[in-house]
Amino acid sequence: MAEIFAMTFPMFGIILLGFVAGKSRAIPVDGLAWLNIFVIYIALPSLFFQLLSQTPIEKIASWEFILATTSATYIVFALSFAIGAIASKGNILESAIQGFAGSYGNIGFMGPGIAIAAFGPKAAVPVALIFCFENAMHFTIAPLLAALSSDKGENLAMLLFNVAKKILTHPFIIATIAGITAAAFQYTPPLPVDKLLTSLTGAAAPCALFAMGVSIAVRPTGRIPAVIPALLSMKLVVHPIVVYFVISWVGDFDKIWVYSAILLASLPTATNVFVIAQQNNAWIERASSMILFSTGLSVFTVTALLYMISNGMIPADFFPPN
Repeated sequence: MAEIFAMTFPMFGIILLGFVAGKSRAIPVDGLAWLNIFVIYIALPSLFFQLLSQTPIEKIASWEFILATTSATYIVFALSFAIGAIASKGNILESAIQGFAGSYGNIGFMGPGIAIAAFGPKAAVPVALIFCFENAMHFTIAPLLAALSSDKGENLAMLLFNVAKKILTHPFIIATIAGITAAAFQYTPPLPVDKLLTSLTGAAAPCALFAMGVSIAVRPTGRIPAVIPALLSMKLVVHPIVVYFVISWVGDFDKIWVYSAILLASLPTATNVFVIAQQNNAWIERASSMILFSTGLSVFTVTALLYMISNGMIPADFFPPN
């Protein structure tokens, strides 16, 4: 257990440092802008590109894995949406945000660092694939449900164009496509460029986690509604369980891929859920509360999950082939 705690403590410790810094200094959230730009547009894309470009292309093209993980997350979204619909008495927009709160994990800021620390560089490929396709799903669902709940008549063609543009221009997805292309053509960047990428990848996880901690600290939090415990259970407990069963049922995957998928599903609610709530002016303070409490509780749930994995308490395939 000490080894697991030693692995997770630096991750959550950096988040805590960011949280304390955010609480102790009266600096507006706009002060995070350049750090977020560095993390989102430079450091994490460099990490995805470098790790994917060094991976044999045959290991990347795993559509069964993509289908399994994305479908499992959608199932959890649908369940969380149903919980939100009951709590909000049928409000589609609030239900959608609660659906994201229960299923949209912090796989961008936390995912690469914690998965690679736990399982090594081989975890980079499943992390990148999960990130790309699950974010594509979230980027599609959010505006479609927002348009559905709006009284304004939305131009469907323009809506779909904007959704596709948002997906294809996201820096993580661009970096992933570039990394896969480099792997396909066995392209190796010149040595100076490769060293620059290595330096940037080393900064990716610490900067992302610190920015996440500050973001949580400066977001407003209101009263805690009764639906929050149910959504916390969906995100931290039900989501990894559903991913585990679905991925075991769909195919026989490498154990690093299986455990990476379960780990990413166990991560707390993404800070992007607050952004979605702000953009749509709905469930804003409660989204912030969900991020805060899920992050705090994940210190224990993620540590427990890694302990069970490291001690062989979770087999790599729940439905092993005969």
